Amino acid sequence: MKTDKDKGRLKTERSGMKESLEVAHIVSYRTYIYVWVALVMLLGLTIASAKVYYSSYSVLINLLISSVKAVLVLIFFMHLKYEGRFLKGLVLLTLLVLTSIIALTFSDVWFR
Repeated sequence: MKTDKDKGRLKTERSGMKESLEVAHIVSYRTYIYVWVALVMLLGLTIASAKVYYSSYSVLINLLISSVKAVLVLIFFMHLKYEGRFLKGLVLLTLLVLTSIIALTFSDVWFR
């Protein structure tokens, strides 16, 4: 008699899919600490840049700093570094669409 595990394997083989073993990506605590320190430093830079007046580029500078922080979180804490090309491409496409929408909003405000 076949067990549930054998039935699942047989079903997977029939559909033409190969079984894949997922490998756990172990990231050292040192890497997490370095990323956290970088995020805290970028937070300090954001606060400092908010207090200084750079004319109309203040918002743009703060958006760039926050984008760097978001990329660090995506890569290390959400483990995007270890994902495949397809998922990385989807995230990149999403970020490009978001960037273009923000750029269009800026251009609308700047040229009024």
